[in-house]
Amino acid sequence: MNGMSGSSPAAPAPSPSAFFQHRRHHHGGMMHMTFFWGTHTEVLFDGWPGTSLTMYWVCLASIFVFSALSEWMSRCGVMKTGSASFGAGLIQTVVYTVRAGLSYLIMLAVMSFNGGVFLAAMAGFGLGFMVFGSRSFKDTGSNNNHTEVQSHC
Repeated sequence: MNGMSGSSPAAPAPSPSAFFQHRRHHHGGMMHMTFFWGTHTEVLFDGWPGTSLTMYWVCLASIFVFSALSEWMSRCGVMKTGSASFGAGLIQTVVYTVRAGLSYLIMLAVMSFNGGVFLAAMAGFGLGFMVFGSRSFKDTGSNNNHTEVQSHC
């Protein structure tokens, strides 16, 4: 069957590292696959924050705020059960979807393997929990014996 007309040999499969070879030529280096410390990184978007120290700090502040916001949204009263109406359910669904999207964006940012981004995310989640979820800011004036975490929204 080798002599049949119209048949051509199959094209060779690309090597598994073809993607990384392309990125090496395009960006000047491979993606980090281990944690590293430095201000020259890419987080979420191509070329952002770039090589500017100011933009790196903006990136860290954004990750911190998004992490705290995600924690607030997970503890917000909108997420708790309430009235059983279509409008309330729609609002609850929108808040849940936005919170899930924020959480995935934070996860992707941490996957840049930059140590500063990781610490900013953990600090944002930690502060968000401390302010909105822990007993640190719980109203101690009332005699509540239930163990439910108080909502601060």
